[in-house]
Amino acid sequence: MSTLSTTGAATSATTGTATATSGATPEQIKQAAQKFESMLLRQMLAESRKVDFGNTLFTNEGTKTFREMQDSNFADTVAKRGTLGFAKMIEAQLSRQTQTTSSTTAQGGAK
Repeated sequence: MSTLSTTGAATSATTGTATATSGATPEQIKQAAQKFESMLLRQMLAESRKVDFGNTLFTNEGTKTFREMQDSNFADTVAKRGTLGFAKMIEAQLSRQTQTTSSTTAQGGAK
């Protein structure tokens, strides 16, 4: 699944091993950041849905499945529009790291 590979790239980039992002294009970085924001928002929505207010009228499996699909679509839409701004910050950080990695590699090769 692409989310796992995206998450792996973001995780390795934030831990200092930028090998996964060193050859990434700006468009790939943008997509990875949007997918990460979408995943984060999806998890936040799922956790908020766990709160039970005692309303058992709309708690069947079909409703749960529909809400999961609705939350997933909402999270994807919000991430693409950049409403929360997480993707933009992640993209900037990954871009800086990619530039640092590529300039370090270029300097090391020039010696």
